[in-house]
Amino acid sequence: MVLHPILLIVFVLLSVSFGSITNTAYSVENKPIVVASTSVLASIVEDLAGDKVRVVYMVSPSMCPGHYDVKPGDVVTISEARLVLYHGFEPWVKELIGAVNSTGSWNGSLVRISGNWNTPDSLKKLYIRVAEALKDSLGIDVSARLEKCLKKIDEVAEELKNIARENNFENKPVVVMLWQKPFVEYLGFKIVATYGPPEKLSPKDISIIEENATRNHAILVIDNMQSGTELGSKIARDIGAVHVVLINFPDSVRGVNNVTQMMLYNAKLLAEAVHDYKYIAENTQLRSEVDLWRTVSIGLLVVVVVEALLIMLQIRRGKK
Repeated sequence: MVLHPILLIVFVLLSVSFGSITNTAYSVENKPIVVASTSVLASIVEDLAGDKVRVVYMVSPSMCPGHYDVKPGDVVTISEARLVLYHGFEPWVKELIGAVNSTGSWNGSLVRISGNWNTPDSLKKLYIRVAEALKDSLGIDVSARLEKCLKKIDEVAEELKNIARENNFENKPVVVMLWQKPFVEYLGFKIVATYGPPEKLSPKDISIIEENATRNHAILVIDNMQSGTELGSKIARDIGAVHVVLINFPDSVRGVNNVTQMMLYNAKLLAEAVHDYKYIAENTQLRSEVDLWRTVSIGLLVVVVVEALLIMLQIRRGKK
């Protein structure tokens, strides 16, 4: 979202108006405030720093950060922050910092934590980067907790591999929304088609995706909740696959509070989807076999009836 200069001025004035109230509240806690653009970064800070900081995130985990509309209260939030963390794909972050620091009085730090968080190895890099930011900007050494967090990520990696192995993910053909591609590849699926944000796709793009999916017998269409799920649902219906919706941010469902929990949640959803497809495929096969036997039975019945009629006709002719 691009902020109009007049709105920036209004936001700053509002921050001044409310600043004294929030300052009092925060000074009682006597903890540095860390503002994260998303629940991904906020959960990492919480894992590493615990109660040494007060951490808040700006964008609801149920929506895409790129579509976030800045609110006046966001200026207030950032004006109180000692450290602001963002990924780099949020165009509104630097505008907010500019609004807060229009007088040059903001003494916080803005740190970009780039990279995806969809595989254990990439997630470990983010934890290390956030730990460095906490030490450099706030003087908080979280090395002991960092070591525990990295160990936990390794444990989750093993659990993910076990889920993949037990449910035979390896080389199963799937269609996947781009933001979930690294995670789905990590689990061993064979990605036969991908799609980006639905609003950027033309009917021709969708047709090509469905052709590739059909030709390669895709069994799942793996969607990303925060990007919208109507397109994935349509593709799944069109190609006869199972539609499964994964999440890309912690706190978007109850009980999923950090990225490792999110990975396990998503992996279990995929296991259920593979099982569902197997069940559907088995039922389809049974229906096909029933239809075949029904057709054969009808054919045999017709033959029997015809033969009976011929025999009756021959008997009548013999009597004459």
